[in-house]
Amino acid sequence: MELADPIDFAGRAVIVTGGTKGIGAVIAEAFLAAGAEVVVCGRGAPTALPSSGGRSAAFHAADVRDPTAAAGLVAATADRLGRLDVLVNNAGGSPDADAATVSPRFVERVVALNLLAPFYLAQAANLVMREQPEGGAVINIGSVSAHDPQPGTAAYSAAKAGLRGLTRALALEWAPRVRVNHITAGLVRTADATALYGEDGGAAVAGVVPMGRLAVPADVAHACLWLAGPHAAYVNGADLAVHGGGEIPARHLARRAPRS
Repeated sequence: MELADPIDFAGRAVIVTGGTKGIGAVIAEAFLAAGAEVVVCGRGAPTALPSSGGRSAAFHAADVRDPTAAAGLVAATADRLGRLDVLVNNAGGSPDADAATVSPRFVERVVALNLLAPFYLAQAANLVMREQPEGGAVINIGSVSAHDPQPGTAAYSAAKAGLRGLTRALALEWAPRVRVNHITAGLVRTADATALYGEDGGAAVAGVVPMGRLAVPADVAHACLWLAGPHAAYVNGADLAVHGGGEIPARHLARRAPRS
């Protein structure tokens, strides 16, 4: 059987949340390069929109933590483009915080952005996708923190673990028309790499990753293209690890470290 081109999204409509900067912007650019029409969102309009090949993403202002705004984003996209084929729930993140003293309001906001917003958006997207002959695909961008929490990430890690469980549950309920998958993203070199990984921009941190480097946003974007495309037509409820093999265990690093 001859397979379709896995990166041809001409005529397809895609939403990328948090798609105005960082990993989300590169995901949006990858879908644009593959021929898709792309809508990105944020609470405020960016100075420049993701673009590729002379085409740019459209922008819709929305705070996706608000279920009404999330549903409005999906409805506006479907009205504008006549369909919705792919939803990438990329918006997320959290500053580190001490679990012993963090406020309830902080926890609520972290969970709302990283777990509830993807749920609200997926619900709205499913209503559109399930009525299309081709169905659709939802991709949730998760984090290694869901598997291996780090100090200062209690609320974030719990929310991301919930997102992984949500993916599996929705995949069971909505197949075969709508596929739902998850990407476990590892350490990614972005414009904020210095703030996240130190003054060397992550060079030292890369030494604990088997691949010997941090991911770049394109690594995550390419995984999204595959999961949304025809070569992944039977992939549903999956957790695709895009983390370079994870982190080398500390006991191994300690054993190989030079002794004074």
